Amino acid sequence: MRVMTFSLRSALFLPLALAACNQSSSDQQDLNSLDAELTNGAVRDPALTSALGGQIMVDPRLAQSSNTDAVRPPTRPESGAVPPESPLKADPVDPKTLQRAPAPSNECPECKTANGALTLGALAERQKAPDAGTCAQKIGYSAGWANRLPADLPLYPGARLTEAAGADKDGCRLRVVSFASAAPMQKMLDYYYTRARAAGYSAGHSTDGRQHVLGGVRGNDAYVVYVTARAGGGSDVDMVSNAGR
Repeated sequence: MRVMTFSLRSALFLPLALAACNQSSSDQQDLNSLDAELTNGAVRDPALTSALGGQIMVDPRLAQSSNTDAVRPPTRPESGAVPPESPLKADPVDPKTLQRAPAPSNECPECKTANGALTLGALAERQKAPDAGTCAQKIGYSAGWANRLPADLPLYPGARLTEAAGADKDGCRLRVVSFASAAPMQKMLDYYYTRARAAGYSAGHSTDGRQHVLGGVRGNDAYVVYVTARAGGGSDVDMVSNAGR
């Protein structure tokens, strides 16, 4: 009985399998025939033959404007150069109004303190004031802090602000600024020496031969001004005060 059952099933499915094979062969022949007609231009439809064999019409004016907004590679490699700084403003301070800063001491621990401070926060944290480290941890960066320096020790007139930071939380009045000026180094020192003495601060001057530091105290208030000569003239200045407005 098992042999008979298998034979009946085979007899039933064999015609279906043959029909499927014949259908597949017929489809392939039709596809080959259509491909030959398209390749050899023997399409039976005249309109289709004309469309396939006709020339493509191109408007030169439109061709010139194709891909107008496409992103293209640059005509030459980008240089990657930093844009040049704008020129410094002319120094407006009259030197006749300034007192001469005292000669510097060659012992400059403040110079060593500033070396390696890559941010204004790091510079503030290295100061001698008792709350310097605590207040430096609360520091925030904004150009507006430059307007809140002590009234007695403001930003140098006409200076170009580079960066400013400060902290006002939990009793802190920390102000730290970095700026550049057309004023020569000696005049910058004279300016802040004159301002500090007029406001009742002490004023000590020291140098390591490259950087000059002017600093002093008035009660619990303190300031430090770091001045370095700029190549080509003028001064680069970092200033720290714990007595901001």
